[in-house]
Amino acid sequence: MMSDFQTDGKWCYIVLWVVQLQHSKFLRLDWDSLKNRLLSVSPPCLIPLYHDQKLNGSSAAPSVYLLKFCCVDRKGLLHDVTELLTELEFTIQRLKVMTTPDGKVVDLFFITDGRELLHTKKRRDDTRGYLCDVFREYCIGCELQLAGPECDNQRNFSSLLNLAVAEELFSCELSGKGSCMQALRTATTSPEKATVTVDNLLSPAHTLLQIQCVDQKGLFYDILRTSKDLNIQVAYGRFSSSIKGYRNMDLFFQQRDGKKILDPKLLESFCSRLKEEMLHPLRVIITNRGPDTELLVANPVELCGKGRPRVFYDVTLALKKLGICIFSAEIGRHSTQDRQWEVYRFLLVENGEFPLTSGQARNQMADRIRRTLMDW
Repeated sequence: MMSDFQTDGKWCYIVLWVVQLQHSKFLRLDWDSLKNRLLSVSPPCLIPLYHDQKLNGSSAAPSVYLLKFCCVDRKGLLHDVTELLTELEFTIQRLKVMTTPDGKVVDLFFITDGRELLHTKKRRDDTRGYLCDVFREYCIGCELQLAGPECDNQRNFSSLLNLAVAEELFSCELSGKGSCMQALRTATTSPEKATVTVDNLLSPAHTLLQIQCVDQKGLFYDILRTSKDLNIQVAYGRFSSSIKGYRNMDLFFQQRDGKKILDPKLLESFCSRLKEEMLHPLRVIITNRGPDTELLVANPVELCGKGRPRVFYDVTLALKKLGICIFSAEIGRHSTQDRQWEVYRFLLVENGEFPLTSGQARNQMADRIRRTLMDW
């Protein structure tokens, strides 16, 4: 992907050169739908018209629906269901997956609709019918309805995580703790580095950051998320295509008051945060939960409350490729002193290739999962 964008403080012009990298038996990219979704999240050109006709409906949070899917268990099932929901343009907000002793699975998905059509009977019937047609003899039942008040609050994992595990998962910063931990250890197995060069002389009104780092999925998102959380905006920018696995970027930043970043402490904090988010946007750890083996994946939550897109999809894809079955799964939140995290918890089932009690096998699994998340 390449990108070129600029803004004058009122209008923003963005050009993206994109290609579809992933090929799936279910997932097909609908370009018209992508265009409509981009338009729906973009500020309108005609402000008065937008205010009169659409503001009340568009500014409200999308309705959350509960999909209850019962199925005979099999290897890769959870990812296949997730893949279908992604194709249908649903976003999984929360979920609870349980395996029964008789080999059945009960999946509870709290979803929102990218097409905003789940309030119609046709969209609900089509969704149920599609799931039942695809899974055929495996499908036991499928229900879809508007979720109740139980969906309003994210599950809080802060009191449920072991203190040592939480310390390892959330406290690894770039300064001084990089050797610590399985959560970041996979970073050392790839040729990762990130350099940020500051130029405050080239432009009278902007701070130029020249960035070079390993190319990976979500890189653009992580940079813009970081600047947004720190209340710093991009005025101009250019992303070059990937060269030997590395990406070069020239980004001109301003503070919200329209001035360049002159405060040395703010500039140092911004650059340090960018490096951390580019190198370690996600944390992966495999640990014990009593007699069971648990996979934990965590990513920072935006200040607006949104989590990182497609994490659950990529983790279940990696586990399916590894041949590892999931006994249960859920999504929740964990709060630390300076930020909130979205946490994905998976109880895993032993298989022969990756004995879950082996430290070496766990490190290999964590590495494979992280490489899937980063698209390396």
